[in-house]
Amino acid sequence: MATAALVLGIIGLVIGIVPFIGWFVMPLWILAVVFGIIGMQKEIKKGMALTGVILGGITILYKIGFWVLMIIGSAA
Repeated sequence: MATAALVLGIIGLVIGIVPFIGWFVMPLWILAVVFGIIGMQKEIKKGMALTGVILGGITILYKIGFWVLMIIGSAA
């Protein structure tokens, strides 16, 4: 689970940077966080699981922030 969380987090972050295409990989972000949380319950590869959770969370916050700034920018 930890390895899957890390891989999904990296892929989600790299593709998530693309402004409008990044939303198609939203399941990867969510799965990275879920797999990371499940993987952190085991002592082995706990760092990889934590990294997957962090990367998935950063990507989610980045995409939400992007759209908030787009809405604020269009309203101005």
